[in-house]
Amino acid sequence: MSTPPAERHDALPVLLAQLDAAMADHRLSDDERRVLVHTLREASPPEDGLRQLRNRAFDLVRARTADPQQLGLLKWLEGVVRAIDVGRSPGTADGAAPRSQVFFSPGTACLQAIVQQLRGARRSADLCVFTLSDDRISDEVLAAHRRGLRVRLVTDNDKEYDLGSDVGRLRNAGIPVAVDRTDAHMHHKFAIFDGAWLLNGSYNWTRSASEFNEENLVLSNDATLLRRFADEFDTLWRELQEDR
Repeated sequence: MSTPPAERHDALPVLLAQLDAAMADHRLSDDERRVLVHTLREASPPEDGLRQLRNRAFDLVRARTADPQQLGLLKWLEGVVRAIDVGRSPGTADGAAPRSQVFFSPGTACLQAIVQQLRGARRSADLCVFTLSDDRISDEVLAAHRRGLRVRLVTDNDKEYDLGSDVGRLRNAGIPVAVDRTDAHMHHKFAIFDGAWLLNGSYNWTRSASEFNEENLVLSNDATLLRRFADEFDTLWRELQEDR
């Protein structure tokens, strides 16, 4: 009998704690490895849970590494692990064939796709958007945050203080926000829900994109795409984390 999704999610803190404990003596004993493998097999965590475990393992080592040359080796290893993940056979976490849908604007199709994913998510929503000023979307983001969804937002400073921008509103509500304050632009428009669904396209999260612009949005559960976009989000989150 497979482990129910709720129990899989509840097991993640246990797995993270096991990693922390195993790092105490800077070695993974045979017993610790067996316990970790057993917990992983029992919990069968979703793809975003596995990604969090990989990131925690690298973060634990990175925090204990001061030598620049050793940090370079760690980055090399991290890159190899990511390449192996990306090179895995395409498909979804449950082995089913990938599914995709496409939406266009003007009209409400793109808006409704975003709203439906925010309402349907149960664990997490990683939002990486150049601008966010459509209150219909922001209201759903806040509702998801209030019901306990782990929400993170990466955005750009060029639009942060535009008239109608909801970035400050989300930050004041307690949602972690990372802002690109360089001269270049964080111009992505994508979001990942529960580590299982990706929304990506030209569509800006604004009311004008819904009402006037010719835009597109693709929804997909393709595992390879999810891993690549999740890696990009994690990279940006680390680089811009001073605003968290």
